[in-house]
Amino acid sequence: MKDMIRIASGQGFWGDLLTAPIDQVNNGPIDYLMMDYLAEVTMSIVQKQKLKDPRLGYAKDLISTIDAILPQLVQKDIKLITNGGGVNLEACRDAILEVARKHGLSVNVGVVTGDNILENIDELMEQGAELRNMESGETVEDVRGRLLSANVYLGAAPIVEALRGGAQIVITGRTTDTGLCLAPMIHEFGWSMDDWDRIAAGTIAGHIIECGAQSSGGNYMEDWENVPDMANIGFPIVEAYPNGEFVVTKHPGTGGRVSRGTVAEQCLYEIGNPAEYITPDVVADFTTINLEDLGNDRVRVHGIKGRPNTPFFKVSMSYSDGYSAFATLTYAWPDAIRKAKAGDAILRARLEKLGLKFDEVLTEFVGYNACHGPLSEAANPDPEEVMMRIGVRGPDFKAVERFGKEIAPLILTGPPNVTGFAGGRPRPSEVVAYWPALIDKNLINPRVNVEVVNV
Repeated sequence: MKDMIRIASGQGFWGDLLTAPIDQVNNGPIDYLMMDYLAEVTMSIVQKQKLKDPRLGYAKDLISTIDAILPQLVQKDIKLITNGGGVNLEACRDAILEVARKHGLSVNVGVVTGDNILENIDELMEQGAELRNMESGETVEDVRGRLLSANVYLGAAPIVEALRGGAQIVITGRTTDTGLCLAPMIHEFGWSMDDWDRIAAGTIAGHIIECGAQSSGGNYMEDWENVPDMANIGFPIVEAYPNGEFVVTKHPGTGGRVSRGTVAEQCLYEIGNPAEYITPDVVADFTTINLEDLGNDRVRVHGIKGRPNTPFFKVSMSYSDGYSAFATLTYAWPDAIRKAKAGDAILRARLEKLGLKFDEVLTEFVGYNACHGPLSEAANPDPEEVMMRIGVRGPDFKAVERFGKEIAPLILTGPPNVTGFAGGRPRPSEVVAYWPALIDKNLINPRVNVEVVNV
């Protein structure tokens, strides 16, 4: 058993800094590189890509990244774990193996499948899975014909199996962000899956670095102007120990900051009840976290407690929910906000006169109240310019399309001093809605396969 392992964050989302994983591999020692690409909406995007082209459906940026770092991964024996496989893990695996052949390198690629249940919804419902919306209580039957994606949040266990099978690169579909970091600790330290305190510690370590540089100085509220060298920000690294303690840090000489403040802010990110952070692996208690700033971009995290996991997996589903379109017009001083509000009223009256029906019409006045609503109006009664941003949403494609044709006429048939009309005539876009549900773990069967390229 190793005394310590270093797990580096390489991506916080699909579209994050492309140089981050390259820097993590090249700027200092690491044992594992975790790459988080998937968000709820991303699953529907990759599913739609696969429907259009069976060769797609995964994070294509992952392949160019592996092409750039594979020689270093092999030379330094760094293992890469990523959920970038999306909904087409086989195609992602084949693309990675092709990169390995290009470089003339032998590499073992582990693939974790079983999260994608879109094609098995009817069968699962027959077995008793209601898949009720966790917020509304509705059954999935209400949207069954409009489902675009359905993916189970798998935990760390299948990744551990792949690592034990000799995989140097592990690609998964919808796995919890925290599981990408927890799995190496279980594998290297031999933790039992019911050692709840240690499993909770590894889970919280994953939560702290899952969003990339958000825990190393990026998007930092306190004293953000004094975070050094943001242009060369270093992504976070966890130094994990067998007893469940870990240190959050980054490579020396990189920009950004790791402090008690940056780590604490990330601890609060999307956690709900801090005493019950529920994952497939454990229920972690964030109220037990102790943060100790060691200086020099090092924060020790210890004292974490956990409780037994639940008998359910969370399921992230998306479905088609009509169409939307958005448009903007910018009005200049004087009386910019009065002009923008008048323009909004005129547009709404014309839409009503045309008999157009929408589920929702929403207007924001950017530069005036878009961020803080009525609270900001008294502080900024007469801005020099304001952007009227209006959007509509509804089931009728033609109605949404017709809305887009009513924006440009406002320039010459409405209030004066329109100084900006961005993006041309807006076109309807499909609305993808989110459907969270729970499913009994006994109904899900994760599968692991390790492919070997011998060159």
